[in-house]
Amino acid sequence: MPPELTTVRKAQGFLAKYFAATRLIGAAFLSERLGKRVWLKLEVELPTGSFKVRGALWALATRLTRGRVEEVVASSTGNHGAAVAYAGKLFGVKARIFLPAGCNPVKRGRIASLGAEIVECGGTDLAAAFKLADEYAKSPGVYFLNDATDVDLPAGPGTIGCEILEQLPEASAIVVPMGDTALIRGIAAAVKQLAPQVMIIGVQAERAPAYYRSWKEDRVVETETCDTIADGLATRTPDAANVRDVKRLVDDVVLVSEEAMLQAIEILLVEEHVLAEPAGAASTAALLAAGADFGENVVLVVSGANISREALRQAVGAA
Repeated sequence: MPPELTTVRKAQGFLAKYFAATRLIGAAFLSERLGKRVWLKLEVELPTGSFKVRGALWALATRLTRGRVEEVVASSTGNHGAAVAYAGKLFGVKARIFLPAGCNPVKRGRIASLGAEIVECGGTDLAAAFKLADEYAKSPGVYFLNDATDVDLPAGPGTIGCEILEQLPEASAIVVPMGDTALIRGIAAAVKQLAPQVMIIGVQAERAPAYYRSWKEDRVVETETCDTIADGLATRTPDAANVRDVKRLVDDVVLVSEEAMLQAIEILLVEEHVLAEPAGAASTAALLAAGADFGENVVLVVSGANISREALRQAVGAA
């Protein structure tokens, strides 16, 4: 079930001990280009450079109230792994992160720098890493902090929704990248309890459309591949409960191309002076391509900044 507002508020108070609310800044170039007020929610300012630390800290802290944890493990394309490594280091819990082969080297390096043990798996997407992590977590004392299905975790990213409404009460729409959906489920749960008139728009990559298709068809639709430059959006096996929550809480889901994300990266960097990885730029790409009216005060969640040098080179000059 999506988190109750009381739980999100509790998470907000807890996380405030470790970092301040991220900034919500006006995007001058995008506002002028689109003829509406556009705002950027800078999750890139958090420790580890992405929103994921909110959920990892809250989930691990909540789990520790129920008993001792010898080791926390995660499967990840990078950002969640770094967040779990950060949380483990902060709370004195050993961390082991299972990564797909050939993952983003910037994200891998961040995980290593936080002292977590890395297990690199054979597959190029998350499926093999998940399988190994799930098997390993059957050992006594091991907690599998799976960001797709952990029941406590969404309250962490839900705090983003509370912050946005405190910073911009007149927000008309919040545009949110969708990978494993913990981010959008948390934000939507909080926002719809506080301000149900605010539209929640999800964004997936055209080359990883599993949740988009599931949302459209109101059933679980898997894809054979999820080969996208946006590793943070690379999911192909939706969770049934998550599909139900997204269907109930999210007003619309749109797809963006690889080229659109690269163009959005350059626009954010050159015009708004914000560094974003492809998944983090997906909300900007969606607004630039939108045929729908998102209202006059649109918030774009910039979810992460851990971009590989290769992707950054591709993006420069793309717009």
